Amino acid sequence: MAGYTIEINADDQSQVIDRARLKKAVRLILQDAGIRSAEISIAIVNDERMRALNRQYLEHDYPTDVLSFVLEHDPEEKSLDGEIVASSDYAAREASRYGWTTGDEVLLYVIHGCLHLVGHDDTTPQAKRVMRAAEAHYLSGLGLEHRLES
Repeated sequence: MAGYTIEINADDQSQVIDRARLKKAVRLILQDAGIRSAEISIAIVNDERMRALNRQYLEHDYPTDVLSFVLEHDPEEKSLDGEIVASSDYAAREASRYGWTTGDEVLLYVIHGCLHLVGHDDTTPQAKRVMRAAEAHYLSGLGLEHRLES
């Protein structure tokens, strides 16, 4: 039995965020990656906070959709501690482009961030295709069909 602790801090975003669905997505990704124990923190923030984090950690002076941070990973123990930070403001702007809700867009961001935590990247065209396919797989498993950009 896997031991996962998944905490969500959504501040005033509780009306948008389906916490159970976010936790389910993270659990599925961790299980599929073979992670046996994990502590994952998810923060849903506004653009102002995301911009500050992006500036602090990546030296980019603009808000982004999601950031993820591996705090500790022990491949031998199959354990992972990490953080995912998603912008609800960014999600609200992007969701209408795809014809779904802000909560659905936040779910995509959390899936994307968690995939980064377990080792996926999107720095090359091939890796980006693999990442998009994995996102679509998890979204579909949660009942969402979505045309993802490559």
